[in-house]
Amino acid sequence: MSSHRQSRKRRYMAWAVAGAAVAAGAGIAAQTSMAATAWPAQRTFTGRAFDTCAAPSLSAMKAWHTGFYGAAAVYVGGRNRGCGQPNLTASWVKSVSTMGWKLIPLYVGAQPSCQTGASPEKITASTAASLGAADGADAVAKASALGMKAGSPVYLDMEAYDTANKACNDAVLTYVRAFDKALHARTYRTGFYGFRSSSAKAVAEAGDRTDLPGNLWYALWDKQNTTTADWPFAADRWTNHSRAHQYMVNSKESRGGCTITVDRDAWDAPVAITG
Repeated sequence: MSSHRQSRKRRYMAWAVAGAAVAAGAGIAAQTSMAATAWPAQRTFTGRAFDTCAAPSLSAMKAWHTGFYGAAAVYVGGRNRGCGQPNLTASWVKSVSTMGWKLIPLYVGAQPSCQTGASPEKITASTAASLGAADGADAVAKASALGMKAGSPVYLDMEAYDTANKACNDAVLTYVRAFDKALHARTYRTGFYGFRSSSAKAVAEAGDRTDLPGNLWYALWDKQNTTTADWPFAADRWTNHSRAHQYMVNSKESRGGCTITVDRDAWDAPVAITG
């Protein structure tokens, strides 16, 4: 279900355009200025995770709790979220957390104006800062309402775009910084989902590191379950449990008699604090 964020056609068109529980560590230090704030300890999961368009039912999550996957990403909000979420409630979060699942909050906010395809909310130079601030506040409100507490991360989903378009890229980075500042102001950690050769690369290679995400989830569909062997950016970026890797998409899998189409992720990064 490549429509997790966009239709299959849009994701692959965008890809072509683009060129194809632990203590706070280096990743947290990079993302925050926490001098005056007492932050909850980071909750980290290391292992295999999945993401899919709509949060599965409780019975599906129970069937899938076999040990192969230990975490699941859920789309907590954003105007560009691709699916309705009839199952995603505070009660669902509590129940699956009790089962032992770790949860990864994902927010599909505004998308670049130079991105292929249409989106309900687009980033422009004039709106980037205000949109980022508003979406960051909304992301925290949505996560909090689901029972994901302060200290949790929210991963901002930024699909592939033409990073060679400087004006567009500058607007995206302005939006990301404003989004992150809004999360930090509310004691939530920052994360970012993006493509290795596009949106993730823009964040990874930005010269000004101010208010950039402290955790990076990169899409590189090489079928390698790792966050280290194929790490495509500087070795000193996002160290100490701050990386995740989407390594396979559209994987139709049956577990416990229940079939779901998911994307596979190698995870070594923060997850939601729900207990």
